[in-house]
Amino acid sequence: MPAASEDTRYLGILASRLLSRQPPEKQRAAATDVHRFLESLGRSWSCWECDDFAALLTFARQSGVPVPAATVATARRSVLLHEYQAAGLAEAVAALEGPLLNPGEAWADAVLDALTAAGPGWHQLLAHALTATGGKPTSRWTARGRTLLAEVGVGAYRERVVGWLALVGRQRTLPVQDDYRGHDIGQAYDPYNANALRGLVWLLPSAGGADGADVARTLGALVETSLRKVAGIGPRNPKIANAAVHALADLDGEHALAQLARLAGRVTYKGTLSQLNAALDRRAAAIGLSREEVDELAVPTYGLSAVGLRVEPVGDVTAELAVTGPAVRLAWRTAAGRLVKSAPAAIRREHPDAVRDLKATAKDVEKMLAAQAERLDRQFLAQRTWSYAAWRLRYLDHPLVGTLARRLIWLVDGDPCGWADGALRTVDDTLVSPRDDVTVTLWHPIGRDVDEVLAWRRWLERHEMVQPFKQAHREIYLLTAAEERTGVYSNRFAAHVLRQHQFHALAAVRGWRNKLRLMVDDTYPPASRALPGWGLRAEFWVEGIGDEITGAGSYLYLSTDQVRFYPESAPEHSTQAGEGRYTQWVPIGERPVDPLPLDRIPPLVFSEVMRDVDLFVGVASVGNDPGWQDGGPAGRYREYWQSYSFGELSATAETRRELLARLVPRLAVADRCALDGRFLTVRGDLRTYKIHLGSGNILMTPNDEYLCIVPKQAVEPTQGPVFLPFEGDRMLGVILSKALLLARDAAITDPTIVSQIRRRLS
Repeated sequence: MPAASEDTRYLGILASRLLSRQPPEKQRAAATDVHRFLESLGRSWSCWECDDFAALLTFARQSGVPVPAATVATARRSVLLHEYQAAGLAEAVAALEGPLLNPGEAWADAVLDALTAAGPGWHQLLAHALTATGGKPTSRWTARGRTLLAEVGVGAYRERVVGWLALVGRQRTLPVQDDYRGHDIGQAYDPYNANALRGLVWLLPSAGGADGADVARTLGALVETSLRKVAGIGPRNPKIANAAVHALADLDGEHALAQLARLAGRVTYKGTLSQLNAALDRRAAAIGLSREEVDELAVPTYGLSAVGLRVEPVGDVTAELAVTGPAVRLAWRTAAGRLVKSAPAAIRREHPDAVRDLKATAKDVEKMLAAQAERLDRQFLAQRTWSYAAWRLRYLDHPLVGTLARRLIWLVDGDPCGWADGALRTVDDTLVSPRDDVTVTLWHPIGRDVDEVLAWRRWLERHEMVQPFKQAHREIYLLTAAEERTGVYSNRFAAHVLRQHQFHALAAVRGWRNKLRLMVDDTYPPASRALPGWGLRAEFWVEGIGDEITGAGSYLYLSTDQVRFYPESAPEHSTQAGEGRYTQWVPIGERPVDPLPLDRIPPLVFSEVMRDVDLFVGVASVGNDPGWQDGGPAGRYREYWQSYSFGELSATAETRRELLARLVPRLAVADRCALDGRFLTVRGDLRTYKIHLGSGNILMTPNDEYLCIVPKQAVEPTQGPVFLPFEGDRMLGVILSKALLLARDAAITDPTIVSQIRRRLS
């Protein structure tokens, strides 16, 4: 990555002057130019002209011209980034006296500040950390590190390094420039410092504390920070993420295991995910359990003494950490018995560590709850079963997982049950007392009687229970007449336009394997989901479209095509980038494997796979974006946007409509709202509005004029004045919030919305 073009040209001229055999007085006169130019190079990420850069540094050293620390950092990065042409620069840098780490990153600056008062042991330890250049530490490297660790003290090391790692990934403290457009260099990891960072991480398991909670939490956060994608770069630093996974795998205790299990359900980067799965599989083999059992046993209690509750005295007050439905709340009960949201000032002053740890625990609980909800949602296809005794221990009565399990419906010895009023109950609230050896599994609405499903929906409303994901209200996808005619593929979700990166992230969360499509001469497999418990593989055919790409060359948009099912062992298809014609590659002399007839796919498998695809379209479609009314780039998607925004409802939207039929009469503005086919009609004081139940887009009377309201990103369906029986449907919350707003349209103050409503009223 070159320095700024003007400085780059001048660098060659200046280096030539310095290298020429000029009189000493002229050489000294060049020192002023050298100093100015050295400062300029310190503002660059790296420099391609390594030989000229080396000559400049050599002259500065010989002439006594000081080299700024930022310039040393640029030189070090240049050596690593342009290694094939930087041999001379590497020698020049080695001869300089620079800081131990490159300044410019918040964590590195904190290390350099601490080293000014630290003992010599810390300097030696950091120097050793800088030698961590491999994929994993050798036994010799680790042994040397532990010797140095003993000199500084494991407690001091743990405290300092955990604090430093919390600063990793913050915006650079010394801005740098980069000539490649679209690269957010301010978010990149300094490659020189990254070696030291990796070394510090590798040594953390040797300094892991009593229960390792703080270390495990820090390493888990470092994995996520290091895999966060940056424009023009991609994941910030997978090598650091892998180092953190390696450290978690070496760290003893339930907290490290919990972080590994949580990350395995959230990470989408294949290299790191592979390491996470390998670490968990090793743990499972070591203790003689299945991977599924390890995932269950890996969930810590976070000090909760009862399901969803931790009560802990701190000074003369009591901290109460409570999980109530989807919310995690940390409150403080004073000596007088009054509950307050924030810790009293005296407690913050006298017990800062306890307050900090409780806040961190609350955040950990929120993250783990999200990971466990996703894991439970995947159990439908896993067909996991338990004995009643094991299920009560790992789910119903687990202090953390119990807050989810008690909001779900289970089949206990074949009978549907739910938890209410402190006990297991049937849909008519009859108490259930099963034997310890009966079988428990997760209830799914497919194949159940319609009256039973409706009864459980009413049961949830009666007990005001918010499910962590759709279960009683889960969409069911049965074969359509069109799919019976096509026989081996479904076009139900074909011809949609999706945002590729949003689709890619969502697919990974749902357990699909997908490869980002680049506008290059390469082949790509379809998005696929392995179904090992069924011996099947589902494929969703997509292709990159349009000319819009990211700085890294990946398509911004995809078009969708068929959904197919194959035997798990069948060869995979592939297509050329941007073509969409999938071909199954098989060895010479062998025949391609045909797709399986849809009517041979188990109904549960078909329904869950189609539900995933419906979710991809419902979330990632550009038709959901009010800003695409003009059809997007060059207006080429105007027809698609119009048809999606106000067209027929998907199964998800139909479920939304059924629920709204029960919710709308309870709204404060119920007399102004009515369901009308695909729309929720809202009568305001100024106009009448039609909110589409699929996209959330709005038409105004008269003439169905479009009204653009961009919803806030923070809208949650479980917030608001009306009880909603499940989490996860953000669009439902958007529709309700728009209805409440438009019913009182005369009171709207947002000038953008007001101008649209009043445009043709004057």
